[in-house]
Amino acid sequence: MALTLDALQTLDTIVRKGSFAAAAAALGKVPSALTYTVRKLEGDLDVLLFDRRGPRAQLTPAGRELLDEGRRLLRSADDLERRVRSVASGFEPELRVGVDAIIDFDALAPLIRDFHRSRAPTRLVFSYEVLDGAWEALLEGRADLIIGAPYDAPHQALASTRFSLRALGTVDFVFCVAPHHPLAKAQEPLSVQDLLAHRAVVLAGTSRLQASRTAGLLSGQDTLTVATLAQKVAMQIAGLGTGWIPAPVAQACLANGSLLALKIAEPRAPATLHYAWRRNDPGKALHWWLERLAIPRVQSRLIEHRRAPVSPAPRSSRRSSR
Repeated sequence: MALTLDALQTLDTIVRKGSFAAAAAALGKVPSALTYTVRKLEGDLDVLLFDRRGPRAQLTPAGRELLDEGRRLLRSADDLERRVRSVASGFEPELRVGVDAIIDFDALAPLIRDFHRSRAPTRLVFSYEVLDGAWEALLEGRADLIIGAPYDAPHQALASTRFSLRALGTVDFVFCVAPHHPLAKAQEPLSVQDLLAHRAVVLAGTSRLQASRTAGLLSGQDTLTVATLAQKVAMQIAGLGTGWIPAPVAQACLANGSLLALKIAEPRAPATLHYAWRRNDPGKALHWWLERLAIPRVQSRLIEHRRAPVSPAPRSSRRSSR
């Protein structure tokens, strides 16, 4: 094979240092060795890599293409070397974390920062999950750890010895409407018939194998389905539908008057959130995250949602809260 990592490294060093002599000094070789490497590479590829007609050799278009793609290969080789070493040291090459929409992802930033500061070589990959999506990601092997999965886990997850789960905390829900929505003037508590007469804004579950499931939706009710919790809040602030919002998320919107909390004849039960993981030979990275997730203040921070997800509604559209 004409291309080798050593040849690509030689080409890269020549271009970065500006000359064969400087590159030879950086690589601890004599200039003639670099000249031989380049000429052999040109001969094997049957192309000119350097234009030597001027006082200083310049890359030809073919040489520039080889250098650009070669640098990508060198980076990939370095990454592969680090990953192999990480496996040998007990760290996973990659940790896939499914985070439910109900979790304040911003609150994960300090944990991610601390993890990187620990110089752990594991690459973190996060996914956004809704409802059964987190559990399915764990069951199907698309996630090694899930955070904030609400409601009851699928029977397989609870019964199987392949998984472990712990409670993360409990979240209450508030039924919210915009101040200019028709239900804002209705008699409370609202009945099922009151709710059925109006569209609900719901989150689409991210499960790939099961039919999309929604929470807090009445049979036969008109729906507006969105992808994220922030979109759901925004649509309800716009008056395009009603629905249940996690109390920590709704708090800021209720305080600034962009949403109103209404009493419902059949209130929704709180949801217990979980974090769960695959037991099969967990590595050091997963252990690191499990230790942090077991800390009470970390758990509360993940479900508090200290910031409003959207901007407040115009003052003219607000009604005093009840």
